[in-house]
Formats: sequence, structure tokens, C-alpha cells
Amino acid sequence: QVQLVESGGGLVQAGGSLTLSCAASSNIFSVNTMGWYRQAPGKQREFVAAITTGSRPTYADAVKGRFTIARDNAKTTVYLLMNSLEPDDTAVYYCHTHPPYARLTWGQGTQVTVSS
Repeated sequence: QVQLVESGGGLVQAGGSLTLSCAASSNIFSVNTMGWYRQAPGKQREFVAAITTGSRPTYADAVKGRFTIARDNAKTTVYLLMNSLEPDDTAVYYCHTHPPYARLTWGQGTQVTVSS
């Protein structure tokens, strides 16, 4: 059964764009602020962006102005549109509730690699 399934990652050159998708179970999606997080090699997982059930977004300073978070309530899917990608954006990207609910297992994530 679907809990959190991320997709859309890949290899892109600096300055390029990618759109990530996260399909979430409806019981999770419908009542929670959803967020994107990322974890680069050797670093802790960090917050990237979040969106409330009313579609109000918040962003980490590192991605503000470059990334856009959106949600489709009918599809119970949250998106992360990433523009002007930089090598420092290279990481595994995960979606989860925001803040992360401790009993909800993290998905497998999706790898984003930005080459210089």
C-alpha cells in the first residue's frame, strides 16, 4: 500500500530543472502539511520546503526563489519544482509530513545529482 513514494530525480547540469513527485496515502496527505527534505552524502537530512493543507508554502533559505512546492489534493501528490539547480542541491530527496511524524516510515527517496 502506498505510504510515501518519491519519483522524478535524475542527473542534470547546473542551471537545469527537475520536478519531483511524491504520492502519499490519502489518510496521510489529506490532514497534514507535507514537506520535502534532502540528505546529501555525509550530511544530516535537512528541510527543503513544506506546504499546508491550504497550499501555503514555506522554503528553506537555500532554495527560496528557485524551488516551488505544490500539492494536488485530488491525486494526493506533492510536487517539488526545482529550477536553477546547483551542485550543492545534489542529494537524496524525501517527502514526509512536516514536521515529520515519528511513526511514519520514510520512503526510499529519489536521487538528484547536479553536475557542474
